[in-house]
Amino acid sequence: MKKKHLLIIVIMSLIFNIYPFEVYGNINKEPNVEAKSAILMDASTGRVLWEKNAHEPLAMASTTKIMTCILALEKGNLMDEVIVSKRAASAPRVKLYLKEGEKQCLGDLLYALMLQSSNDVAVAIAEHISGSVETFCEEMTKKAKELGAKNTVFKTPNGLDAQGHQSTAYDLAVITRYAMKNPKFVKIINTKHITIPQKGNYKSYDLKNTNRFLYEFPGANGVKTGYTGKAGYCFVGAVKQEDMQLISVVLASGWGPRGKEQKWVDTKRIMKYGFDNYKLETLLEKNKLLKTIPVEKAKETEVSLYTDKSIIYAIKEEEKSKIRIELKVPNLVEAPIEKGEKLGEAKVFVGDELSGSVNLLADRSIERHDFPSCFKKVLNNWLKVIN
Repeated sequence: MKKKHLLIIVIMSLIFNIYPFEVYGNINKEPNVEAKSAILMDASTGRVLWEKNAHEPLAMASTTKIMTCILALEKGNLMDEVIVSKRAASAPRVKLYLKEGEKQCLGDLLYALMLQSSNDVAVAIAEHISGSVETFCEEMTKKAKELGAKNTVFKTPNGLDAQGHQSTAYDLAVITRYAMKNPKFVKIINTKHITIPQKGNYKSYDLKNTNRFLYEFPGANGVKTGYTGKAGYCFVGAVKQEDMQLISVVLASGWGPRGKEQKWVDTKRIMKYGFDNYKLETLLEKNKLLKTIPVEKAKETEVSLYTDKSIIYAIKEEEKSKIRIELKVPNLVEAPIEKGEKLGEAKVFVGDELSGSVNLLADRSIERHDFPSCFKKVLNNWLKVIN
């Protein structure tokens, strides 16, 4: 009996070593994450729900390939024929072992890039899209800046360590948020298994998705693993449950066997914290009457202002009491007014944080009514009669 109790204690100890108490305990407690840098972001709004050193520039390993993939999808044709160069074929592992001179379809190579993180494939794609690895990396960096990833610099298309090759947890979340809007990107990263058919004298390739997270967390739908000696174990994750899509990033979750496992543990803790504590709430509805203001020089004395869209935001339950609306509207307006004309603006805050703004539109058209406009109207009607 004592041996049985001892066995139960050992098993429970192992379980809680891998999934510590805070995963199951107080849901309001922030996640205990070993990654040097990490973030949790709501994909629909870009709101940062939790972060740890999220703006610290670090090596990011193969999470780089998220940008490689999205840039290839936007600038290339999936049916393009990619010819493998000597430089691409000589890229270090992890690789598909492409041969110099081998020809493959760009669309097929994107699966090898994202499912198995093939470094030779990344080089082949970069050279095909931009003519050289260096030019492609410049375009990757430019695209990152355009998206708001200001602290990201790409020096390699595959994420191998290089001087100045860096990003941040925040920047990678921003890039991933953009990438997840592309249906083809989402399809690729969620493919569990695919075979690249044999072409000519070159063999076929059997590809299996190495992203364990897809199988281990409810609603997981991405994204990319990464590891180098400098970066440690990294992972960009994505989960959709009901109507809420969350994105997480962990950089430098550790090294060695423990670090390899820790990136999954860190990600699960972050995601569980997000779904336990945040829900998407409609803070302001579309077509909601917010204000009525006086109208001058018209028979009608006032016009009603309605919102032109809804504001939906991920918030905690305790934040509901902190929601406030600030209106920017004139004290009065002068006719004529067109239905749907913008006459003001409403900003919605959660505490001091701006969650969004909407235009306030006139609910109807109102004609001008003063002596000049009345005289002009009478004259026009008289002219119509005599004509």
